[in-house]
Amino acid sequence: MTITQVPLRFLLIAALAAMLALAVACGGSESATEETTTIEGLPAEFQRLSEVWELLNRESFGNENLDPHVVSEGAIRGMLEALDDPYAVFLNEEQYSLENQDIQGFFGGIGAEVGIRDGIITILAPMPDTPAEAAGVRPGDVILEVDGQSIKGMSLLEVVRLIRGEAGTTVTLLLRHVSNATTESIEIERDIIQLESVNLLMQVGRIGHLKLSGFTGTTGEELEKALERFERSQGVGLVVDVRNNTGGLVSAVVDATSQFVGDGLVLYQVDAQGNRRNWGVKSGGKALDVPMVVLVNEFSASASEVFTGAIVDNDRATIIGTKTFGKGSVNQLYPLEDGSGVGFTIARWYTPGGSLIEGEGITPDIVLEPNDDEDDDIHLDRAIEILKEEISKGDSVASNSSG
Repeated sequence: MTITQVPLRFLLIAALAAMLALAVACGGSESATEETTTIEGLPAEFQRLSEVWELLNRESFGNENLDPHVVSEGAIRGMLEALDDPYAVFLNEEQYSLENQDIQGFFGGIGAEVGIRDGIITILAPMPDTPAEAAGVRPGDVILEVDGQSIKGMSLLEVVRLIRGEAGTTVTLLLRHVSNATTESIEIERDIIQLESVNLLMQVGRIGHLKLSGFTGTTGEELEKALERFERSQGVGLVVDVRNNTGGLVSAVVDATSQFVGDGLVLYQVDAQGNRRNWGVKSGGKALDVPMVVLVNEFSASASEVFTGAIVDNDRATIIGTKTFGKGSVNQLYPLEDGSGVGFTIARWYTPGGSLIEGEGITPDIVLEPNDDEDDDIHLDRAIEILKEEISKGDSVASNSSG
């Protein structure tokens, strides 16, 4: 989620302010029903909020313990649930403060990317060399409980908040494995999770396996250094691997895509008012002519789907693997004046050619069956094989042209 640092008043707060202001003015008296409180821009239907508060304050059993703070949180959550937006969430002051850790590039947790798939909160991928990976957490695992507490009905961020915590503490997850539908309870000790996003490993035949695990504030710099090393190694082709890459910053994916595409669009987004914003390719890419294949899977999501879509629509490379996740919405987190916050979807992403990513995903040029063998990366082997074939064809064409 993108964090804005400017406090925002909007209808949600106006509605609750109206409700609480009326309660204070009424003091619980019966004459309250005859008073009318209106705020400019607030729909007339929101008057019901103040009416309900007044009734609760006057008539509910145990009303002496009625807490306006708790009731207002319930009203906020109800508003967000009415949006039918799986990414809508309310964060109290402590939760909102913790959310800001992501901006710093590290956090205390287990190192697992979590998302929503078909309405179910799912492990998209354990990060490499993290407690989650070491404990046996697998892509596709469904989260059922956190520390014995059912997560049914919780938002994505609420579940993430339960999983995260101080390094050295433990959390227990009840998971249902996607491969065999069995459940397993796994205790994991939290650690400080560093966010690293680029890794290059040179393969036999001077093929580079370029793994992009996320799109963070440092991805552009990391990728540029990796491509410089690829050039020094006299590499002849790249397999750009965005499997289990659950996304990140739009600015970072624009920078990354611009290393491989010379001009045109990376993506565009359309907001709730129908306004369109284009994100164009930046000049100066280091790998514009390098032969490449892009490797994706069902857990390639969000910014990695933006990257893949741009590669497809710019006809830059062959895409192989399994259909991607289908997460192409822009989720904004707004601070409220008391230190809490709300988040919800404000826009959707489209590929340069106009394909909607949200709920659709991207189908590869060459579709492979899912690989359940963690010890044998047959998809990477196939990607290298296809890349070598394309390099060979390119060399043959060049030879015939010069002859």
